Amino acid sequence: MPSGFFALFDDIATLMDDVAAMSKIATKKTAGILGDDLAVNSEKATGFVSTRELPVIWAITKGSFLNKLIILPLIILLSAYASWVIIPILMVGGLYLAFEGAEKIYEYFLPHSHDLHHTATDSFTKEEILKIEKDKIKSAIITDFILSLEIIIIALSTVTDKPLSIQIPVLITVAIVATIGVYGIVALIVRMDDLGYSFIKKGKKYNKKFLSSIGTFLVASLPWVIKILAVIGTLAMLLVAGGIFVHNIHQIHDLLHGIPSLLAEFLVGVVIGILVLGFVKFFLFLKSKLSK
Repeated sequence: MPSGFFALFDDIATLMDDVAAMSKIATKKTAGILGDDLAVNSEKATGFVSTRELPVIWAITKGSFLNKLIILPLIILLSAYASWVIIPILMVGGLYLAFEGAEKIYEYFLPHSHDLHHTATDSFTKEEILKIEKDKIKSAIITDFILSLEIIIIALSTVTDKPLSIQIPVLITVAIVATIGVYGIVALIVRMDDLGYSFIKKGKKYNKKFLSSIGTFLVASLPWVIKILAVIGTLAMLLVAGGIFVHNIHQIHDLLHGIPSLLAEFLVGVVIGILVLGFVKFFLFLKSKLSK
């Protein structure tokens, strides 16, 4: 009887070793998309009133966990019974990411009069602030769903030949690490100024110029970090979208195989984004004409 217990413990230990090893491989394989996820969500989690930054990030984090709770069983079931559906779903997500990236570029060069008005006056009612916050959280969660989908699919590709007893723990591990890692770093980024102010206060209190200098640097750097993240986030969306199509449509891959992969993915993301944006703008134009 005792030998049976020891054998059971040995099996559990072996299984945990396998899960740990495969989780490490899966996390390494998803590192690139995790970097994109960080850039995109850092950009989406900024631009709020200071007191609302952490509640907004927490709301997006909860949405991200819910996304993965939906995606994990869905992808496992599809992988087992209808694996051919996964790539089309991924491509639909790619269309959305390309559209979002192209729309951000479009709005940068041709901002709406509504945006210009608020930029100039900086006057928002409480209702407007809550609506903007709600819209940004919703947009961030939708984008997170697509990025999470790709993360889970890439992680699954590393354990397709393993039994479910390894697949499921590995995917859960990657999902948890991705969510906590990405949004933990996002929270640190958006609170850089608070950390900077605390350094400045301590520097003055203890007469430490070095601390004050670090604090001043952090406070002064935050606006630039946010601007850089906005650019990187837009590029990341276009790269991820382009990568989905380049890697899954062999005609596009063959057409662009002679140029660097990053450039190819970016070009494809931009072209698809422009096409989807043009279609959406045309549809909205027709809708407005018909409503009149």
